[in-house]
Amino acid sequence: MRHSIQAPAAVVMVRPHHFTVNTETAADNSFQTISDRGEDLALRAYAEITAAAATLESHGVKVHLFEDEGTSTPDSVFPNNWFSTHAGGHVAIYPMKAESRRRERRSDIIEMLKTEYRVQDVIDYSGLEPDALFLEGTGAMVLDHIDRVAYAVRSDRTNPIALERFSTHFNFEPMAFEACDSKGMPIYHTNVLMCIGTDFAVIGTGMISDRRRREEVVGRLARFGRRIIDLSEEQIGRFAGNALELQGTEGRILALSSTALDALDAGQRAAIEESVRIVALDIPTIERAGGSVRCTLAGIHLTPRH
Repeated sequence: MRHSIQAPAAVVMVRPHHFTVNTETAADNSFQTISDRGEDLALRAYAEITAAAATLESHGVKVHLFEDEGTSTPDSVFPNNWFSTHAGGHVAIYPMKAESRRRERRSDIIEMLKTEYRVQDVIDYSGLEPDALFLEGTGAMVLDHIDRVAYAVRSDRTNPIALERFSTHFNFEPMAFEACDSKGMPIYHTNVLMCIGTDFAVIGTGMISDRRRREEVVGRLARFGRRIIDLSEEQIGRFAGNALELQGTEGRILALSSTALDALDAGQRAAIEESVRIVALDIPTIERAGGSVRCTLAGIHLTPRH
């Protein structure tokens, strides 16, 4: 079974006890459709994360499941935005645009990483927040760990100075570009537009504004023989680009949502399944907050201690 540095075998997930709408982030996240609040919403979100974690573990993915019992962090279910991990023992902590999202950063998660995995250093970029230099983790960037490229859609949540600083520290080549929907609304996070697997990439190429830049992005993704699976704007709107390749015990899998899977056509599914098994997770309540499966998974690219 061929392992890939692109596909982590472990993830961090956060199970919310009081999931609700984050009104602070709605202005620049066109994927948010949530309107109702209340106990039923929270119970459904809690159940969705519980079931998703169990499904991933049944495929051999190690899930470090943390609880969020607070009421001041409505987007805590999306931990991939505030930290990331990297081969060689490196951890990054990121500057977040919304003040409510800054409260998601947790020392217990960082301490768990140090205990369970070999961590050499933790680089904290959160000090960039007072200067409005935001870079929201692997939401803002989709990282190609094989070709060492950080793909990033320019937005208020992805500052070019912060992107350059991360790329220098972590040895990635930054590749920033503009992308928006047909109404001219910028894509708020790169990871809703594209997903990079070991042997394929799914991406909404038509939403990349500049034709020349679009060709450069596609050409770079295809450089090592990856198959490019193009998604329509409608499919992007149904989170078909918000997926993550993981390493399971029986081989690599692609974790995405039931919504996303239903949006793919037969040819796209077949192309993906040439190299991975598709594992669909049912999280419709959480998706109404503007993120899908990939957003709920913080991949661990560190070496286990044991």
